[in-house]
Amino acid sequence: MLSVKTAMFYTVVLGGVIFLCRFLPFIIFKEKTGTEKSKDRIRAFLEFVEAAVPATAMTVLAVNALASAVKETLAVQPQDLAKLVPMGTAALVTAILHLLKRNALISIFGGTALYMLLNSFVL
Repeated sequence: MLSVKTAMFYTVVLGGVIFLCRFLPFIIFKEKTGTEKSKDRIRAFLEFVEAAVPATAMTVLAVNALASAVKETLAVQPQDLAKLVPMGTAALVTAILHLLKRNALISIFGGTALYMLLNSFVL
């Protein structure tokens, strides 16, 4: 269990990080009296971040979830690799649905539903 001092330290540090994450973009990208070229570069950078970050975040989360499940299965019961089949199949179907439909909701719900069905009925 954490001591009160340690908990307070973590609270202050995390509060500072959250504060910086919320206000740093306003400080960095505030409207300056600059050339039109510098404003276009900032706009292009923000458009790139807006397009790239969601896909990158979802990829990191998916790889992390799959890797931790595989690692846990191999560490606890290496003979039960069949338990990974529903997860792998659902991940593959989710990727295929997303490539075909380009709709995050359809791919996430489709993959989740398939995983729940396979996990309940197959194994």
